[in-house]
Amino acid sequence: MRRMPENDPAQPTPPARQPTDTRAQRRRNDRALFLAVIAVLLVVGGGLIFLIYGPGAFVTGLLCLLFGVGLLALLWLVMTGIERWANR
Repeated sequence: MRRMPENDPAQPTPPARQPTDTRAQRRRNDRALFLAVIAVLLVVGGGLIFLIYGPGAFVTGLLCLLFGVGLLALLWLVMTGIERWANR
């Protein structure tokens, strides 16, 4: 068997790839998922309340859902703050 030299000019070198910032990508994904959860909570939850109980209950239910969204947002902000503080 013939051994190929390491730097053979006949073999093309693979193109250089850009470095990947996985932390920034994870932050973007986390933010997108958080917004999707809020949208599903408000649209599906509010829609079901409206369809089952009517417009009067929809207003009350939407206020409760918005309170729940506020709690989720507060929790997300606290966790994001702890993560940034720990990575300092």
